[in-house]
Amino acid sequence: MKSNTKQFDKMTKTPVKRLINTLAVPTIISMMVTIIYNLADTYFVSKISVAASGATGIVFSLMGIIQAIGFMFGHGSGSCAGRKLGAQDIEAAGRYCSTGFFTALGFGMAISLFGLLFLTPLMSALGSTATILPYSKTYGMYILIAAPAMTAACVLNNILRYEGMASLAMIGLLSGAVLNIALDPIMIFLFDMGIAGAGVATAVSQYISLAILYSVFYRGKPQSRISLKLFSTDPRLLWEIVSTGAPSLARQGLSSISTMIMNLQAAAYGDECIAAMSISARCIMFIFSICLGIGQGFQPVCSFNYGAQLYGRVREAIKYSWAMCTAVMAVLASVLFAFAPTVIALFRSEAAVVDIGTAATRFGCCAMLFLPTIMIANMTFQCVGRAGVSFLLACAQNGLFFIPLVLILPRFIGVTGIEVAQPLGFVLSAAIAVPYLLKFLKELTARQNDEL
Repeated sequence: MKSNTKQFDKMTKTPVKRLINTLAVPTIISMMVTIIYNLADTYFVSKISVAASGATGIVFSLMGIIQAIGFMFGHGSGSCAGRKLGAQDIEAAGRYCSTGFFTALGFGMAISLFGLLFLTPLMSALGSTATILPYSKTYGMYILIAAPAMTAACVLNNILRYEGMASLAMIGLLSGAVLNIALDPIMIFLFDMGIAGAGVATAVSQYISLAILYSVFYRGKPQSRISLKLFSTDPRLLWEIVSTGAPSLARQGLSSISTMIMNLQAAAYGDECIAAMSISARCIMFIFSICLGIGQGFQPVCSFNYGAQLYGRVREAIKYSWAMCTAVMAVLASVLFAFAPTVIALFRSEAAVVDIGTAATRFGCCAMLFLPTIMIANMTFQCVGRAGVSFLLACAQNGLFFIPLVLILPRFIGVTGIEVAQPLGFVLSAAIAVPYLLKFLKELTARQNDEL
């Protein structure tokens, strides 16, 4: 009980800026290393061939779909548990966490079985050309084998973050990511396994990461418990998890679908275009991962204090995180814009890859100032349990804007349409998010005044 009280005091009494910074540091490190190991896969695989490099972009959308399931149950159960912990209802928090974990594990197993049974049509549907298909099938097979570990680990990672234990979440992610980076060159080149080596490295690292994260719960470190005894079949509880986590599913799922559509559109311009867009997307995600880490430091502060009805702290957390992320993004996007050709050339030196990748990256950098607005708005409404608004904002970027744009623009401006579609989606989504966020800040001020 003493440790529970200590954690409650930490989340509700520590100055907001210091608390967010403390929680953000390990999540930023986790995000950076995760993106680095995705870049490592892309880098080492790109040394095999252009087609192999394109395959990483194809399978990246599959990984996104798998992670979308994990994020749905992870953010859903984590957000619900965070609010329950803020209200000091620890038993209820355990029910949400256990239900989310075991349900996500089951979904991961189902995805693995279905994907392996229909591997060839799945890889073709994701955008593989005839030359890319053999590589994407080989790589994708191992990603599907790792699907149960990926979905379950997402849940454990998010529960730890929502409890304010980001450092423990970081250990599990870092261990898997570092192992993946180390195994890539060994499997691909030393053992001469080619792209299969990258797949094996990813699968092994995912299961080890899951084991480490689960050991944290097994040793009783968090307040929440993961146990079959706490698993609930109550449809209302499951619906609350799913509805709260649905924006994450929509956001990540639509991102994967949009990547698939982009690959299909890019296929008309050759494997070089697919490879260039894949490399560009990873470079942009690398610098955005820092803002995402700050946002993930913000989430537990938001949900915990909202559950504790400390609305002034919630408002302060939103404003601070929004400003911090925007400032960081401005600096990092400027650097990437300046060095875009050099960065793209690190992966592939073909002129077409460098030209297309550079243009896509620079367009993306110009629009990245708007990404923090979308992110903070989405996270805020998900953390406070307003699933409707959060779902709308999650769908806006890719569903409402990017997918239609990437289907329409290439017909008029060719490959440039593919390059600018995502950046335009960022800008238009931010325009929708701002009014919702400003209105909620006013509501928090009113609630704070009512409490006084």
